[in-house]
Amino acid sequence: MSGKYTVKTGIVQVIMTIVALIFLFPVFIIVNYSFKTKKELYLSNPLSLPESFQLDNYQKAFKKLNMTTTYFNTILYTVVAVAILALLCGVTAWAIARCAHKLFRFLYIYFLIGILLPYQALFLSIFIVGNKLGLVDTRPGIIFMYVATGMSFGIFLMNSFMSTIPIELEEAAKIDGCSIFRTYFVIVMPLLRPAMATLIIMQAFQVWNDYLMANLYLSSKKLKTLTVSIQSLFSAQSSDYTTAIAAIILSVVPIAILFLSLQKYFIKGMTVGAVKG
Repeated sequence: MSGKYTVKTGIVQVIMTIVALIFLFPVFIIVNYSFKTKKELYLSNPLSLPESFQLDNYQKAFKKLNMTTTYFNTILYTVVAVAILALLCGVTAWAIARCAHKLFRFLYIYFLIGILLPYQALFLSIFIVGNKLGLVDTRPGIIFMYVATGMSFGIFLMNSFMSTIPIELEEAAKIDGCSIFRTYFVIVMPLLRPAMATLIIMQAFQVWNDYLMANLYLSSKKLKTLTVSIQSLFSAQSSDYTTAIAAIILSVVPIAILFLSLQKYFIKGMTVGAVKG
């Protein structure tokens, strides 16, 4: 049994290594191209290293895309929207999970229906409502839209995880005189870390890489995000691929750091409920 298990493990490791290399292959090509000149981009082999590693493409990306401003905007929208989502979804899911009233069951079904409706299909109505409320082309407006479109999934995720939290802890806190707010923030919220990490990562990816919502709601250059700015490097007449590739690498770094920082909780949050007992 031990020998068979070792052979199986070795085979799985070889297969996973091959799969990892396949996924890393395009990443290597993108990073490699980010250091190449335009001439090398079109004439050299994709796997060949650049003649000299230069940072000109990254300097052009910072200058052309005004990345000091676009980075700030993208980070601001992502951090604020995800923080509000984590707070609201956790509290709402806790209330739905702990209250047996029919109203809360209806609200849960209502939010579930929201998952089935892609927000892209509601762009016209979203824009009309946002325009009437004066939220178009404003930072609070785009943040509010990200929160509104992410609520359904966030509540569904949090509510699924809530069943793993023993209700006895909350009852003990109530007996000790804890208020509702203290019970949630001191007892419940720390236990929700895996689910919150999963929500933070998934919604951060959504907001950080969003193009449609940001392009629809934001028209001022001072409010543009990285994704919208990178698209401006491509046109029907000419495209600056080397600068765009460097900009893409720069845009990936923060979100990659976030995932690596929270991956332990993310994996736990995604696998919760898979094993009972």
